[in-house]
Amino acid sequence: MRRRKISRPSLQVAIALVLFASLFPHTRLAAQSLASPPTRLVMPGMAAQDTTAAATPAASNASAAVTLDQLEQMALANNPTLGEAKAEIDAAAGRTRQAGLWPNPTIGYTGEEIRGGSYGGGQQGAFVEQRIILGGKLGLDRKVAGEQGKQSQERGREQQLRVQNAVRIAFYRALAAQEMVDVRRKLAQLAADAIATTRQLQNVGQADQPDLLEAQVEADEADLAVVAAEQQRQSAWRMLAAVVGKPDLPPAALAGNLEDFPQLDANQVMQAILRDSPDVKIAQLDAERADAALTRAHREVVPDLHVRAGYLDNLEQLEATSSVAVGSEAFAEVGIDLPLFNRNQGNIAAAKAERERATLEVQRVALALQQAAAPSLQDYASARAVAERYKRQTLPEATHAYALYLQRYREGSAAYPQVLIAQRTVFQLQTSYVAALESVWVSATQLQGLLLTGGLDLPPGAMSTR
Repeated sequence: MRRRKISRPSLQVAIALVLFASLFPHTRLAAQSLASPPTRLVMPGMAAQDTTAAATPAASNASAAVTLDQLEQMALANNPTLGEAKAEIDAAAGRTRQAGLWPNPTIGYTGEEIRGGSYGGGQQGAFVEQRIILGGKLGLDRKVAGEQGKQSQERGREQQLRVQNAVRIAFYRALAAQEMVDVRRKLAQLAADAIATTRQLQNVGQADQPDLLEAQVEADEADLAVVAAEQQRQSAWRMLAAVVGKPDLPPAALAGNLEDFPQLDANQVMQAILRDSPDVKIAQLDAERADAALTRAHREVVPDLHVRAGYLDNLEQLEATSSVAVGSEAFAEVGIDLPLFNRNQGNIAAAKAERERATLEVQRVALALQQAAAPSLQDYASARAVAERYKRQTLPEATHAYALYLQRYREGSAAYPQVLIAQRTVFQLQTSYVAALESVWVSATQLQGLLLTGGLDLPPGAMSTR
């Protein structure tokens, strides 16, 4: 009879061992377990999502999960900063068109000796006056404005990249929060199973009251961790919905695999940033604009023509005793400005300084990008190393250690607190692994996105017009 009492709790422990093995199938222990095959792997050492009420919506209805591509399309259609950037591009196109327009002619009335004096007479008529721009200044004005328009277009592309990168970062943070909820729920279930097992062992004299209290404390902490994970998931979803541009977007499961993170090479990433970054191209376009502005400043000294022509009706009498008037007359005037005192010296000097500044700005932007990329490269390398170590070595070893402690406890050669400590270690490593994967994805997205973030920041072009 004594052996039967011992064998029953031992059987319960063995069942708990098999359940735990099904949770961590990538360990040596899982290779010997009889658990059913998983339907969806979430983490190394974790089985598929359960289809019970504790499972996430993605597990119960995978087809309803929201993908990153869907969220990006929502952001491109709803994020207001993209509309602002488009408006700035349209405004720049309007300024370019305006810069090449000729000045309007002047039409008016002219009159002299209108009252005519004792003999009658006077001149009355109309004139047309036009300023003719010489030296190709209108074409250079269009070129300067056109370079500014190209900068606006590049800023629009930059803002689109900012929005896409912000969506991706928010997506992977929300996905990590979702996976953290799944991990916490599974751990809470294991803690609840541990209470039931401990009670059964207490009934047969293989566990005492402190063991049960310790198991209940572990279960309480696991439940609180689920609540905190749920709150974190809600916060991450709100941030994702905001950057997408739909704050009322209802929460949904996200489709993604955190373990499938990109493998980046630091040198290639740095070359891509310096080659493709909109900041570099904007600085280069600004240098071209400054060069065109300097040429325009030199052309300002070329004088414009002022042409004036008109018609007069001269009422002055031909003779004092005759009523016959002089009649119709035409006149024309042509003039130019003489650049004797003002040869645009000050504006030319200012344009030269602006061109020098814009040339140095290209170099400064490149150096600033290298400086900004260094922490992200370090974060990515560190997080990637941690995640890979967790996957290959740390988690399997910790899981196997827990299984050994559990086996020894079943055999009576280990104390139950040792089992709880080993279990807590595995739990903490699982959550740390998820956090490491999140860090890998965030830093990788920043690097692949050319260090552009801030999907709701005011576009630079819109800011400059205020």
